Amino acid sequence: MNHPKITFIGAGSVVFTQGLLADLFAFPELKGAHIALHDIDSERLATAQAAAEYIADHLGAHATISSHSDRRQALAGSDFVINIVQVGMGEATRTDFDVPASHGVRQTIGDTLGIGGVFRALRTFPLLKALGEDIAEVCPDAWLLNYTNPMAMNIQYLTEATGLTKVVGLCHSVYWTMRDLAELVGVPYEEITYRAAGVNHQAWVLRFEHQGKDLYPRLDELIAKDEQLRRRVRVDMYRRLGYYPTETSEHSSEYVPWYLHHDSEIERLRLPIGAYLGIVDENVAAYHQTRDALAAGEPLTVEGTMEYAPQIIHSIVTGTPRTVYGNVPNHGLIDNLPSHGVVEVPCLVDASGIQPTRAGSLPPQLAALNRTYLSMNDLVVRAAIDDEPRHIRHAAMTDPATAAALPVEQIWRLCDDMVRAHGDRLQPSLRRLLGD
Repeated sequence: MNHPKITFIGAGSVVFTQGLLADLFAFPELKGAHIALHDIDSERLATAQAAAEYIADHLGAHATISSHSDRRQALAGSDFVINIVQVGMGEATRTDFDVPASHGVRQTIGDTLGIGGVFRALRTFPLLKALGEDIAEVCPDAWLLNYTNPMAMNIQYLTEATGLTKVVGLCHSVYWTMRDLAELVGVPYEEITYRAAGVNHQAWVLRFEHQGKDLYPRLDELIAKDEQLRRRVRVDMYRRLGYYPTETSEHSSEYVPWYLHHDSEIERLRLPIGAYLGIVDENVAAYHQTRDALAAGEPLTVEGTMEYAPQIIHSIVTGTPRTVYGNVPNHGLIDNLPSHGVVEVPCLVDASGIQPTRAGSLPPQLAALNRTYLSMNDLVVRAAIDDEPRHIRHAAMTDPATAAALPVEQIWRLCDDMVRAHGDRLQPSLRRLLGD
């Protein structure tokens, strides 16, 4: 694998593609890779191609860079496939916020659980099934590295609906949580030892040490002295549950029933309702800035992102051992979570591939929350695989934040409104309206 072929699906997510390419070309062994870019938006695909060529030249890479409107052509002969698709783009994301808001449901990010997560998954599943089938036919030995949310639902669906086994979901939440915690307690990140496990966006820091000494007591002291720290959801959860969650407060607030339904908690914990819509606008602006800079011949900022996909590719290509955090089917990795659910655990990576490590049992209070999360995921996956639209409503009824906000009749009406709004983005069997 001297010149691996790395295919980007959804390469028109130009800013994210740029960061990943900067990471890839920072490795000398990957400077000669074949980068195949695929997107259904011709303008964004052309921008991605131009950005990739610029980054390769800037970093002294002699990569082959090709762009393809045809997905199977892009995939043919691939060694690695990086999926960064967002089906429906910003328009669909706004629907995920606006329709629930009209029913009184508050969301901050809307990409993991909740009504936003449910329908982001349902409009992504048809693409994932087609992508999995294409991979099985034209590059069956490729590793599929998925960044598209909702991560756990998507990985469960991919493995159950397509039968692919060389699949891992990647998220930077554990890494950046530990960077932030290290800075908070005043210890260089390179000197801390940590271990986390759970589910994506709701994993837990089970071990946090420096030179064999537990750092949690130092964190406790800082929290006790700082009222502003106590005004973060993740800190509030840590104080009550005993383990720090590995996702931001905005994300974390959506996966439990305790915060978003209460005005007092929104004020106390400074929760920004609809925050992700601002991120959508920023991403669009960043894309336009990149497109216009390339057209004008102006320089781009080339910065690495420390993402896992380039590290995984480098380890498999060169045999360099690494540990990353990956999202994979449980199958006994965490004893007290469902075997069919997708969990986030440390994974060893080398020339033989990606090997998840066993985490044992989580503390019971953490497993209880994760089980609710995975139960909802399973209902969404079952809706798609079993062609059962009632399971969409069952998933919404199971979701903690939605159930805290609405009576059951209104949950069903909300689901009908979301089905109407997303229309033909859903598989045909799930477009049926069921009333209340």
